Amino acid sequence: MQGITRRFGELVANNNISLELGSGEVLALLGENGAGKSTLMSILFGHYSADEGHVEVFGQPLPPGDTRAALAAGIGMVHQHFTLADNLSVLDNVMLGSESLAALKSARGEALARLKEVAQRSGLPVNPQALVGSLSVGERQRVEILKALYRGARILVLDEPTAVLTPQEADSLFVTLRQLVAEGLAVIFISHKLHEVMAISHRVLVLRGGTVVAQANTADTDKAELARWMVGQSVVSLQREAAVLKPDAPLRLSLKQVNANDGHAALRELSLDLRAGEIVGIAGVSGNGQTLLADLLFGLLPAKGGTLKVDGQPLARTPARIVAQGLARIPEDRQAVGIVGDLPIWENACAEGLRTPVFSRWGWIRRRAARAYASTVLQAFDVRGASLDRRTRALSGGNMQKLILGRVLRRPGGASAGVIIAHQPTWGLDIGAVNFVHAQLRAARDGGAAVLLISDDLDEIELLADRIAVMHHGQLSAALPSADWNRERLGLAMAGATHAA
Repeated sequence: MQGITRRFGELVANNNISLELGSGEVLALLGENGAGKSTLMSILFGHYSADEGHVEVFGQPLPPGDTRAALAAGIGMVHQHFTLADNLSVLDNVMLGSESLAALKSARGEALARLKEVAQRSGLPVNPQALVGSLSVGERQRVEILKALYRGARILVLDEPTAVLTPQEADSLFVTLRQLVAEGLAVIFISHKLHEVMAISHRVLVLRGGTVVAQANTADTDKAELARWMVGQSVVSLQREAAVLKPDAPLRLSLKQVNANDGHAALRELSLDLRAGEIVGIAGVSGNGQTLLADLLFGLLPAKGGTLKVDGQPLARTPARIVAQGLARIPEDRQAVGIVGDLPIWENACAEGLRTPVFSRWGWIRRRAARAYASTVLQAFDVRGASLDRRTRALSGGNMQKLILGRVLRRPGGASAGVIIAHQPTWGLDIGAVNFVHAQLRAARDGGAAVLLISDDLDEIELLADRIAVMHHGQLSAALPSADWNRERLGLAMAGATHAA
């Protein structure tokens, strides 16, 4: 890619960027959220056309803005935000667009055999017949990776491929990638997990503000230097800081013998107490019921038995009433669930409070108050590249998450959330944004909120949680003090071993 420049109005997303990639090489593309990484890769894959510059693949010019040409040239891309059809099976999603419409019939048998072979070779097991809509986020990520590998990509762009994979799944993916790279596959690897960058890449290229600020061989640098290049200054990560738990702290959230199911998976006999001033972490391999638990507490899934209470009162039955009850929601999928992409930023900032007198009167929205509140949220939570009337989908993933976090933690009228359900709150965020989110959750805890942290990232769980419970096949272990757990014990519990074992 030579001299690539791309503008969106006055915003210069990519400014004269050049990069080279050789066969059998892994190039790590780094930068903060909004640095221009995804835009650059969208130009390579044909989703966007560059305003200036050109692209060559295997010595041949690549037509701009032509995804079919990119696929035909051997470029495969695994997007950070999924591009799957929820109402189709895994097999149908993988096959979609790979067969000629002129074919007399679909070669489903051959495709199924090939998909199983690719899944086994890559260490990414998935049920080919399962509807994508029934899969967890982690399982959908596997489907995205398998779809690209199935199509025989010679250049593979991985945009945050391990963001929702467990450490074991990530290790398995890396084993596969090393095998494929040894056979000549070229990989562009986008990740904010710097230990993964050091483990898998040969070279790094760092963007900041849409411009290349550094290039180096991975062996010649370290994580601290990479972080400094990304954010422009030294980065100090948060250290573990356990809360001082008070025995008489108010009980904020209580689940007792709760059952639920969505027709595909079930929660069985869940019991959990969450008190003011603590963070309880829920660990587990993706797909074991964590999403069902979040949906249950968000009002998207009804309980089939047991009791759920917030501050001693039964949990309301609808999301709007649950929000009014003082329960704040940070959803797993910020783009599909957390925001309405086509609405302007100020409307998304106010979305969960529109029914309150602060923002509405006699059925009419008080726009001045709503916009003033939105401005306060954007400033307090450092949402970058945001003007009040800009479409929210134009924000980077990290800035979307900051917007949601601000809406959750800085409620209209000065109210504060009593219970915060944070589901994968730092998925796909850069190191600076991760530190910011962690600091905000910890501050909310210290201010008296009860935080339920549902995360596939064990580092995150161990850093923030005062108590930890493990979910396996829809069942929840006892929530024990963090000091009672270690990685080995967590791994055994995530695999289904009992505490006694």
